[in-house]
Amino acid sequence: MLLEVRPGRPLRGTITVPGDKSIAHRALVFSALAEGVSCLLDMPDSEDVLATQSCLKRLGVSIIRRGGTVEVRGRGLRGLRPPKRSLDAGNSGTTARLLMGLLAGQPFAARLTGDASLRRRPMGRLAEPLRRMGARIRLLGGDRLPAQIHGADLHDIRWASPAPSAQLKSSVLLAGLLAQGKTTVTEPLPSRDHTERLLPFFGVQVARRGRTAAITGPARLRAVRWRLPGDASSAAFWVVAATIVPGSWLRLPRIGANPGRTGFLRVLRRMGAHIAGSALTGKPEPACGLLIRSAALTATTTSTKEAPGLIDEIPLLALAASQAEGTSRFQGLAELRRKESDRLSGTVRLLRLFGARARVEGGNLVVSGPARLHGARFDPRGDHRLAMTAAVAGLIAAGRTTVAGAESIAVSYPGFCAELKRFSGT
Repeated sequence: MLLEVRPGRPLRGTITVPGDKSIAHRALVFSALAEGVSCLLDMPDSEDVLATQSCLKRLGVSIIRRGGTVEVRGRGLRGLRPPKRSLDAGNSGTTARLLMGLLAGQPFAARLTGDASLRRRPMGRLAEPLRRMGARIRLLGGDRLPAQIHGADLHDIRWASPAPSAQLKSSVLLAGLLAQGKTTVTEPLPSRDHTERLLPFFGVQVARRGRTAAITGPARLRAVRWRLPGDASSAAFWVVAATIVPGSWLRLPRIGANPGRTGFLRVLRRMGAHIAGSALTGKPEPACGLLIRSAALTATTTSTKEAPGLIDEIPLLALAASQAEGTSRFQGLAELRRKESDRLSGTVRLLRLFGARARVEGGNLVVSGPARLHGARFDPRGDHRLAMTAAVAGLIAAGRTTVAGAESIAVSYPGFCAELKRFSGT
């Protein structure tokens, strides 16, 4: 699928983004383990979330979707059924890693796989702590999927994560729900805390102190009724677009305002972006409305400590930096090489193709601006976030921009292309 973009009119109006994808994965898995029927509202229909839904159905969970409303009939902590065939996580690293933790404590064996992109992503650093807890996990691709997982009666663990990764942390805590004793995870830097926020909502106490989270298992989860906030990472594309397209203003209602997800807003504001937010509402995940107006930007530097909270928005921030006065430095981005693609190198490739100045220095990204962008043909190589970043770049690039393989956008934001056309006129 080809997506063509040209500079068009200013972006003006209201855009409602889909429910938060990261939260949706966890809400589905916890609902599957709960006792009773959970009702989840504003559930996104992205391919990643549908992959989690499909895998849970293969494990015997009844899930009924009516538009954005999903009802999940939980089977309790150990009520899942052995799957009759492989569980396919598609392109979703979150699906694969959460399922590894879930399956580690089940009384049956299962095979877990994914698409070609996901099968290139490392899984050994997660398999290691799950094995220490008692699970038998064989990675058939060396350090990668497919995985043959033989569940077991798990015991607790004190684990120091090698990276600030919410997926790794969440998977081990999920296994801890089924384990005997207290499971503790400590990270080198804090990562997103959706799991720690949601588990108490489902009735499971989480002890949190600094970079450490702990739960005591085996635990019982209760069913919930809840409306998910809008996806902050999806909203980020519109925030940056409205900031760099002259004459624009956009309203974005009910955007997730978890501090671990809004780092990009703090960075853009210190670059000079005009972003106003309404009062926070909602639990266990706060939300707020945003109003964004176009603005002139200046360069910034982000620290390694900030990196975990920016990891999905770095390509967009780099694009914004290409329009800012001065040289911006984004530090501590080694984890970007482990995404759907080598997203660090991919971001540099994208910016240079459009005429911007960017380079990698070790694990850091350096972007100099302002640059006058020109249209280009960009292949995201299956990376949905790079595809959408290229589309946003096309809104200010002279001439025509073509994004090849734009079908990858459906992984996280199926309605993006239609919204882009509606608001930009391209």
